[in-house]
Amino acid sequence: MDTLEKVALELLKERGVTLNDMTELVYYLQSQYHDDLSKEECYDNVVKVLKKREVQNAIITGIEIDRLAEEKKLTEPLQTIIENDEGLYGVDEIVAFSVINVYGSIGFTNYGYIDKLKPGILKDLNDKSNGCHTFLDDIVGAIAAAASSRLAHSQDHEVEDD
Repeated sequence: MDTLEKVALELLKERGVTLNDMTELVYYLQSQYHDDLSKEECYDNVVKVLKKREVQNAIITGIEIDRLAEEKKLTEPLQTIIENDEGLYGVDEIVAFSVINVYGSIGFTNYGYIDKLKPGILKDLNDKSNGCHTFLDDIVGAIAAAASSRLAHSQDHEVEDD
């Protein structure tokens, strides 16, 4: 495990997001399509997604912006926009799209679905009383969507990772 991956995983842990949380989201997205899907298989796909540099960069960047907003260190109007997770801001989703793109277009539909319903850890992250997670909730949803996409692609043939 390289330094960037360690930092990204530690930041997720500090913000209360575990690999198991993301595994549950992948299972939520894919279990209806795979009769014999195991949580271990979902977990393995989450781990593979987290090894991607683009994903690590998104995690580190998003969490840092969320932290700065919590510490009120952003200038206005950005401070208020991020604190309130304003719907028309959209930059948080753009960062999430960099994660979704790692395993193809099916990730977009998975992401849209899970972002709308906000199951599991996404509901907790979206609760503004638990801190600012404007970027993190989208990034975690995107990781689950990408892992689901990877899983869907691997059902038909082997998925290669760099």
